[in-house]
Amino acid sequence: MTLVLFESTESGVPTVEANAPEGAALVDLCDEHHAPVPFSCRSAVCGTCRIDVLEGADLLEPPLDEELDILDSFADDPACRRLACQARVRAGTGRVRVRPARG
Repeated sequence: MTLVLFESTESGVPTVEANAPEGAALVDLCDEHHAPVPFSCRSAVCGTCRIDVLEGADLLEPPLDEELDILDSFADDPACRRLACQARVRAGTGRVRVRPARG
């Protein structure tokens, strides 16, 4: 199982920790554990849920075309920035550390 650590933008310290099974959507983990990631949508159309992936990007499924289009509109690098509404955890164990995007 993968441990997902959600940091707030203010502290840089993990404020929420969640164990994520394979295929878990980060959006669902945010809802279930009250993680500090803002959402205004749930379908990759606005970008408010952009997150910086600080550690463990390889434990997330690769972004699909729809997510890549949104990230591209913000000039974001999908290797280190993702949409929490679209990112899913891959099979395996390890640690993913994220925080709301700062810009």
